[in-house]
Amino acid sequence: MGVHEHKSQAPVSVKAAIVTVSTSRSLEQDKSGAWIAEQLREQGHTLEEHLVVPDSAPEIRTTVERLARSGNLAVVLVNGGTGITASDVTIEAVRPLFDKELTAYGVLFAQLSYGEIGSPALLSRATAGVIGRTAVFCMPGSQGACKLACQALIFPEMGHIAKHLFQDS
Repeated sequence: MGVHEHKSQAPVSVKAAIVTVSTSRSLEQDKSGAWIAEQLREQGHTLEEHLVVPDSAPEIRTTVERLARSGNLAVVLVNGGTGITASDVTIEAVRPLFDKELTAYGVLFAQLSYGEIGSPALLSRATAGVIGRTAVFCMPGSQGACKLACQALIFPEMGHIAKHLFQDS
């Protein structure tokens, strides 16, 4: 079966959650998360939860694990905390939870980001993986980075990923 035929059998709508990692933004100030939420809804997906958590590894880990292990979500979209400052702990909090890592995501995001912003793309540590039957994507918190990751990589494959993760159900 070819990739196009395989993707044509994928669900059109999936259940998702958004986790914004920020100590300085509230849910009302979360422009990146709001953009992701709007796009999910416009594309016919169901947003189950949208929350902001502080730059705290234990809080990030607990939140992402709770959402991923709920059995209710195909995708958790985490934005923020992927840089290189001392407070950027999203990757350290989430990566140990992965049952499988989607290694191509970070590479592809870096390549696309480099095409848009040049060498500062080096500072991003975007990563993705699977926890149970939920795909988790960690992306930078800027709206431009969220748009790039979601439009170019995540949204086109969400249904396809969900099909793979739930095919044994």
